[in-house]
Amino acid sequence: MTKCRARGKTRRVINDGVGLLIVAWLSLMSSSVEAARFDPDDNPDAAALIDELVAQGGDRAWLESTLSDASFEQTVLDAMDSAAEGRLRWDEYRDIFLTDERIEQGVAFIEDYADAFERVEARYGVPREFVAAIIGVETAYGRHTGRHRVLDSLATLAFEHPSRGGFFRSELAAFLQITSQEDVDPRQPKGSYAGAMGYPQFIPTSYRAYAVDFDGDGVRDLLGNPVDAIGSVGNYFAEHGWQSGEPVVSRARGPSSRPDGIDFNATREPYVSLDTLSDYGIDAVDELPTSHNVVPIALDHAADDGVRYTYWLGHHNFYVITRYNHSHLYAMAVTELADAIRDAREAR
Repeated sequence: MTKCRARGKTRRVINDGVGLLIVAWLSLMSSSVEAARFDPDDNPDAAALIDELVAQGGDRAWLESTLSDASFEQTVLDAMDSAAEGRLRWDEYRDIFLTDERIEQGVAFIEDYADAFERVEARYGVPREFVAAIIGVETAYGRHTGRHRVLDSLATLAFEHPSRGGFFRSELAAFLQITSQEDVDPRQPKGSYAGAMGYPQFIPTSYRAYAVDFDGDGVRDLLGNPVDAIGSVGNYFAEHGWQSGEPVVSRARGPSSRPDGIDFNATREPYVSLDTLSDYGIDAVDELPTSHNVVPIALDHAADDGVRYTYWLGHHNFYVITRYNHSHLYAMAVTELADAIRDAREAR
């Protein structure tokens, strides 16, 4: 009886060990499959993209090697479904970015790169506080530029996203072209889950179109060069029509409950006249031409009885900020952070 029990125990140990080896082997095989998911030999979409880039002068061997090293990331697809702009009230969103620390860091960032900020104002007409605020909201002035490998994020979104694959396919193509032309290892850059990179979190097509060599060293480096990032944000705003010396938003008065019949918070060119808004009980605090068109902004805040609203009027420059990120919450956070940085600098 003792020997039978010993043999049974031995069999269980052996079987458990074999089971663990099988689980480990299956896990390894699964990881290998995910790592090779975009190998052009097995993925016709990846192969088609490579053919297009080769026709534009790309190196086939380099492209095949690069895409073969891209890995599928489920966390990237999950993150696309839970962006903060779609699930937070304004007061919750604001509290993420309007902190004393971020304001003081913005003041220090402008002081550290004073020459670059003076040149960006002179060349592009964009106030330094707004350029700093973009970089502050995006990456806390370069402190948090992302943890996802850009190659993996863009390949996952390009070939696996159910509705926006075409958009991200273009971004992946631009990323491959940029890294090839700028002699950057495409396996190294890390960024956001959506493939945005560097201090200003430019997506690859924006990097290609708007990045500038602002320090004159012959390289457009937004990944590690804050001076190039400062100039590139200024260039981005200028190319999208920033109006120097013009306001971004104006305050307005309105009812505690948002009135029906007005399309609030749409991120397009100013589209509602002040006359129309007045009919709904929303009026400018400062004097503005009544025929003037604005973007009507209604911001929700927590209140004892549920939610209350405050109102702003967005001008053309507000619309320009939404070209950077198509969210009224984002544009308001940038605007308020810029104002807070300016106030802190003036207080000094």
